[in-house]
Amino acid sequence: MMKKMLSVGLILAMVLSLAACTGKSKEAGKDDEKKSKSSDGSYEIAIVPKDTTNDWFQCIAQGGEKFGKEKGCTVYMKGGTSADASLQIEVIEDLIASGVDALCVIPNDIDALESVLKKAQDAGIVVVTHEASTQKNTEYDLEAFDNAQFGATIMDSLASQMEEKGQYCVMVGSLTNGSHNEWADGGIARQEEEYPDMELVGDRIEIKDNSETAYEKAKEMLKTYPELKGFFGTAAQCVPGVARAIEELGLVGKVSLCGMALPSAAGEYIEQGTMETIVAWDPYEVGYAMSNLAYMILSGEEIKEGINLGAAGYEDMNIMNDKVLVGSGFLEITKDNLKDYDF
Repeated sequence: MMKKMLSVGLILAMVLSLAACTGKSKEAGKDDEKKSKSSDGSYEIAIVPKDTTNDWFQCIAQGGEKFGKEKGCTVYMKGGTSADASLQIEVIEDLIASGVDALCVIPNDIDALESVLKKAQDAGIVVVTHEASTQKNTEYDLEAFDNAQFGATIMDSLASQMEEKGQYCVMVGSLTNGSHNEWADGGIARQEEEYPDMELVGDRIEIKDNSETAYEKAKEMLKTYPELKGFFGTAAQCVPGVARAIEELGLVGKVSLCGMALPSAAGEYIEQGTMETIVAWDPYEVGYAMSNLAYMILSGEEIKEGINLGAAGYEDMNIMNDKVLVGSGFLEITKDNLKDYDF
């Protein structure tokens, strides 16, 4: 009986040993495949935008694809059809399961994404973010410019149009969007410091990155505050929606507007005189710079002060708080230089 038990034990030990060797062999195969990939730089880099229907993010994807073609790696966009953090999480979970090498994420909600981005990092996936300077679970966050200064620039233009007096309100893509609220903070701080005769009214207006919502909210604000003289917009969809409301209500020249927007979406309102200025940064360059940053990290290159990401406005990056890379890529666009930009 004892011999029989010993025999069974030996057989069981051999089976477990064989399984362990097989498992190691499979893992070794995966490691070899990863090493083979890294040796020729043929990485898979996925861009996860706030949503895929927005022209802004389509442009970012094109910039990433351009980088991929130049470097011989695969860069593509995958995301939800609306600006929703839960949809972003689902997409990132799928990409983790598929084994991508890097994620370039523009978060809808920084806090909501922390857990899934940590999961990606724990799986060995490089994470780079944009418009998320407070994101913890990222190798680096890429910012086109100093966010407070960007908001101050919007306010300076709006104040000039309003003759530095009167009521204004602030619109954001969402109340959880990091950069939009940092721009709003910068703009409000500038108003309080430099334009005491201007008055902020109402709470920050959330438009869920939707131009139609901006249009409806603008009409509501103009009805609620008959003396309202200005709109400060942070999401790309704010300006077209608000400008449409101003025109329809016959308030051109009476109500002012300035914010971040695509020239392709807001240009007609500048040409018609509905507004004077928009501020922006080139999304093509963002896509290229993000993809390049992810590629550099994957390739083991040192990320240091003054790094050049090969895109306009990202040639001499400053590093803040160890992981926030800040460029000099923002633009002020008026009727005089509108035709210089094709995004």
